Amino acid sequence: MAQSVADDLSLPHISNNDLKPFFVLHKASPRQHPAKKSAGKARRSVKVNLSASLDNNHEPEVLDDQSHENLRTKNFHKAWMTIESTIKECMHNMNADVFNEIDSWVHKSFDSICSNGRPDTNKATCSYPIVTDVTAKQLYTGLVVMNNMEFVDDLQTFADLGVHLNSHGCHVANLSSVDFSPKSGVGGCLRSLSRQILKGSIDAADISILASWYMEKDNFKHPVVVIIEDMDRCSEPVLSDFILMLSEWVIKIPVILIMGVATMLDASKNILSSKTVQHLSLFKFFLGSPADRLDAIIEAVLVKPCSGFLLGHKVAGFIRNCFLKQDGTLTSLIRAVKMAIVQHYLMEPISFTMKGLLDEHTSLADSWPNQALELPSCVRRLSETKSEACLGGPSKMKEVLDLWSCVVLCLHEVGKNHKTTLLDLYYEALDPKLCSMRDSDYLESKPDHQRSSWNHNMNGESVKIHKGDLIGHTIRQIRDLSPVALFKLLEKWNKITDGVNEIHEKVKELQSQEKLENSNLKETAIRSRRQGIRNVGNFDKCTTALNEKAAVVMSHMARDYMQPIESIPFHEIVCFTDVDKLQAGLLGDPRKRIQLDLLGAHTFIKCSCCSTKSGSSPISTMHDTTLMYSLAQEYGDVINLHDWYQSFRGIVGQQTVKDRNRSKVSPSPKKRKTAIEPQKKITEASIQARFCRAVTELQITGLLRMPSKRRPDYVQRVAFGL
Repeated sequence: MAQSVADDLSLPHISNNDLKPFFVLHKASPRQHPAKKSAGKARRSVKVNLSASLDNNHEPEVLDDQSHENLRTKNFHKAWMTIESTIKECMHNMNADVFNEIDSWVHKSFDSICSNGRPDTNKATCSYPIVTDVTAKQLYTGLVVMNNMEFVDDLQTFADLGVHLNSHGCHVANLSSVDFSPKSGVGGCLRSLSRQILKGSIDAADISILASWYMEKDNFKHPVVVIIEDMDRCSEPVLSDFILMLSEWVIKIPVILIMGVATMLDASKNILSSKTVQHLSLFKFFLGSPADRLDAIIEAVLVKPCSGFLLGHKVAGFIRNCFLKQDGTLTSLIRAVKMAIVQHYLMEPISFTMKGLLDEHTSLADSWPNQALELPSCVRRLSETKSEACLGGPSKMKEVLDLWSCVVLCLHEVGKNHKTTLLDLYYEALDPKLCSMRDSDYLESKPDHQRSSWNHNMNGESVKIHKGDLIGHTIRQIRDLSPVALFKLLEKWNKITDGVNEIHEKVKELQSQEKLENSNLKETAIRSRRQGIRNVGNFDKCTTALNEKAAVVMSHMARDYMQPIESIPFHEIVCFTDVDKLQAGLLGDPRKRIQLDLLGAHTFIKCSCCSTKSGSSPISTMHDTTLMYSLAQEYGDVINLHDWYQSFRGIVGQQTVKDRNRSKVSPSPKKRKTAIEPQKKITEASIQARFCRAVTELQITGLLRMPSKRRPDYVQRVAFGL
């Protein structure tokens, strides 16, 4: 017996891992077979292969698109993993000295506690104190000053500190302000402390259990360090009781406290009672400033892009404004950069070529893909043919970006003396207008008082009129450097430009001139001392001339090599410039997004019946929630439930009539005798259940307000404006 058509359908490349959401959500209409059989021909088995229905010419394109999409996804994960590891490495390098200092202090404090002697097991586990001397009950406490009002940036810092101390033989427990809430009390602190020290074996609010554990095996040879991450947010009574309790047991359990404070050095006196403060022996440690951490992350992630991802000028300005005007945390800045990477890989089809573009260990391809020739930055290059513009693209882009990064970092070394942040320099260096300003005096090294963009106030001080002159002003600061500062600046330039021959040679030449001038000045000074002559004027002239040479060299470097990224051909492949997409992703409009997704659900369900049959008109094959919301567009701010239900019932009921009529027609005359399996009848109860579920889903998404007691027959629409 021949198999049925439905049993013979062969789907290409379908596996259990290929399940899509529309398999569950979509109520597809019954399959219609356009092929009609002649009544006079013999019956034969018909086998339909859907893969054969595809056009052979389009199959390679589909496969290429799928492979490119997979590459983009893979490259995104690789890029973000690289950025995360780079940020962790930056933070580790900045905190390494402070962590080593804290570790040394912990072990010295532990030796001081143990110098009083180690009690035996019986005394160590008893509930009464061993000593009554106040000095013996003091806790060695380290205050880690974060210099930051927002604690979210330092969460990982204290976690890394705990890992560092644990690797150096300490028993470490990290407690947060949640553990010191009034609801949990001291018992909550002890439970969290026991879970971390005893590795989850015991969860009890009994410090004597911890004392018994500490006397076992080799546990007593290592200090117990309790890190309280944010002291300012802790409940004062709970924290005071916890400290007083630890001071009673400090001989039995040599506990060393480390507490993080935001900015105040006297936070312990302001938060804790005077009785509690008497039991603390305080030491202070300072983490790196937020500005230094920001500069380190901007340099490693954006200026010297570790992942091959770049930001456009407007995008960088938006991220900068969000950082300065909102919470000002590194966490928010990193989140914005991640959102920009996500949007770039979603929007740019050729971003699959970014892999290894700026990686020193990966060899670059000889040319961009052919799709890159249609990019706007490539079309604008009218002076070169398309083939010449395509060949050598990646290598040329890498060369230009290396020069650009080198000049920006050299400028930042100059601006550090005036507290110029790298984020501000980075934002201005991305401005595409720099190309058109090269012929002006924007990058000249002339003094500020000789420039048209500067005026003087009544006190004779220079006041800048026009904005966006940070780079030019930074270059002119070189003229005012002292000989010692200029010598240090050239040493830093020499280190930054190492490997960039075009700039490194100029810096080496400046250093040789500086050494020659110093040797001449020393000989002149010795000769003047012998002759009893003071020659200060010549020394000042030589210093000024050398500063002027350094400023001119920096001006030429900025003019020749600081080419904005958005003026580089093929920059669209690696540079994200759509600030509207980033703003929508960060700030967002979730209610509007939900409405648009409901009205265009067929684009996500990937069906053709809902979009091709009647456009945007409600039809029975739509998902219930989508159908209900489409019907709701016909009403104002309030919807009559009875009318709404009747409209929904009328559309859903159309499917039953069509299915019943279709089941009466057999595809073959000889099969008309065969009984067709009856379609499942849609009852009134099932329609009501589907209606109630759709209304509830619209309420959960925030688009409807349920009926009130005053008007039980109406629901109110909440969202409008599409």
